[in-house]
Amino acid sequence: MVSNGFVHAATPPILLPILLQSTERWRPAAGCGVTVGNFDGVHVGHAAIVKRLIDTTSRRELPSAALTFDPHPATILRPEAAPPPLSTTERRAELLLALGVDAVFVQPTDERLTSLPPEAFFVQVLRERLGAVAIVEGSDFRFGSGRTGDVRLLADLCGRHGVALDVVDPVVRGDATVSSSRIRGLIASGRLVEANQLLTASYRIRGTVVPGARRGRSLGFPTANLSDIATVVPAEGVYAGRAGIAGLGTPHPAAIHIGSNATFGETRVSVEVHLIGFEGDLYGRRLDVDFLERLRETRRFDSPESLKAQLAIDVAASLKIAAA
Repeated sequence: MVSNGFVHAATPPILLPILLQSTERWRPAAGCGVTVGNFDGVHVGHAAIVKRLIDTTSRRELPSAALTFDPHPATILRPEAAPPPLSTTERRAELLLALGVDAVFVQPTDERLTSLPPEAFFVQVLRERLGAVAIVEGSDFRFGSGRTGDVRLLADLCGRHGVALDVVDPVVRGDATVSSSRIRGLIASGRLVEANQLLTASYRIRGTVVPGARRGRSLGFPTANLSDIATVVPAEGVYAGRAGIAGLGTPHPAAIHIGSNATFGETRVSVEVHLIGFEGDLYGRRLDVDFLERLRETRRFDSPESLKAQLAIDVAASLKIAAA
């Protein structure tokens, strides 16, 4: 572009949403109903929005879509304060599809997107890319540069473009609104039972199995040591859960240890998973580990024999909880 004798580079367009996962019900040529959000963890508040979306699209005989972001916009705007995620993008898509949406799109997040005015986001992303003719959002929804867009502006834009809008009230459990930040705090403090009551599925981490000290095998309880965990790791402790090779087969009941191996003088915090009843080599494989309940704190034992006796108790408790 030429202006006043100077050549200016055109502003690069934003990266458009990418279809991440969909069902056979998704019809991309048709208009659709859309909900937009980070959906971190996919909790019961998100489920209420998705339910309203499906009710709306079913009445209109439209497909439904959820639009999420990767990475979280806060990592661009406030990287020092960006919250650790509760779920990977792929896990969010899996959980949203399980709630009944027909397609999940991911919006790549960069400086171009975070500087996009709300009106431009509405037109370029929701209308032109996704073909939204109905939108469902929570009452605290914000969008556009500086989070300057709110549901009042969204209602105005929807009115001007002939798009139906439905706003869902927050879900309250106990004495507080259900939110990703509330759940993040519960998980970070080891309160997994309470966290899971606010989620639509048990809290899950995914990691890659790497070699460890192999002390568990010598005690009769071999463990898979996990690395490359991208989401919030629960507080140190011993947990009951389920674990299996990512995307394959039925998960096994599991006893999970998070912390250092103080009995052997170690200080490095690790995540170790004993898959109860499993035999085989897991090195290099990715494991999905669901947390059900915290059994106890980590502690130093007087001897390997004392530790072995406690591990037997932990495994028995984990089996009982996983079977419930």
